Amino acid sequence: MHENFFHKIKVYYEDTDSGGVVYYANYLKFLERARTEALFSIGFSNKKIEQLYGLLIIVKSCNIDYKKSAYLENELTIRSFVKSITKTSFFMTQIITKGNETIVEAKTHLVFINKDGKPVKIPEKIYSKFRPYFCDSIKH
Repeated sequence: MHENFFHKIKVYYEDTDSGGVVYYANYLKFLERARTEALFSIGFSNKKIEQLYGLLIIVKSCNIDYKKSAYLENELTIRSFVKSITKTSFFMTQIITKGNETIVEAKTHLVFINKDGKPVKIPEKIYSKFRPYFCDSIKH
């Protein structure tokens, strides 16, 4: 069984529209923050990956299913896990919940690229740290 990364956030006024509902594009920010914290939890950061390996992790695509709204001062949990992986990229599923209720589900394709924008193999050190968070559908 794979593990999950969990990240908690609180909805602030700046995240909402005039009615106190989270503006749809802000969910992208919440998802990015959770992915960044996931990297930190395994001892890496985007800056460290760039410094050590000369690589960047970019979002190639993101598909979001908005199920329910979040509101001002709601406390949300973002669960993230790696659904599958290739030599140069991985597919992450992220689920945002409010209490026990799923409000957003996102599937994101992330790619490792060099400074010329070309996809490159995921460094073994990063791959091995992420390994416990992969589902069984590995293609490495």
